[in-house]
Amino acid sequence: MSAASDYLEDKLLDHVLGNTAFSQPSNIYLALFTADTGLEANSPSAEISTSSTGYGRQAVSFAASSSGSASTSATVTFSAATANWGTVTHVAVMDASTSGNVLFYGAVTTSKTIESGDTFQVSSGNLTVSLA
Repeated sequence: MSAASDYLEDKLLDHVLGNTAFSQPSNIYLALFTADTGLEANSPSAEISTSSTGYGRQAVSFAASSSGSASTSATVTFSAATANWGTVTHVAVMDASTSGNVLFYGAVTTSKTIESGDTFQVSSGNLTVSLA
């Protein structure tokens, strides 16, 4: 995943160029989407529904960056679906457990249809964010 949202690009540029300081989020979360609609513009519209489906964003952590990229430092496991979620095609790193801002986003390597009883998991090291 190497796409930064417009929101994050502006924050990083302002921070590095001395216009406005950017405070890192206290926690970051992984969100699942059925399309990339609005992710770049920080107005996503295809996140899995939280209404009676068992879905909720999960905390995610990354190892220190090296050579312009960083990978997840622990496995991220979403709760079992209590209703069909649809087909997960994209993920995003968000700065809040609900609402908030898109930081990074990208397509999953292989789309996965999540039906009631299924889980979605990202193994440690299998999600990489890159600025290169």
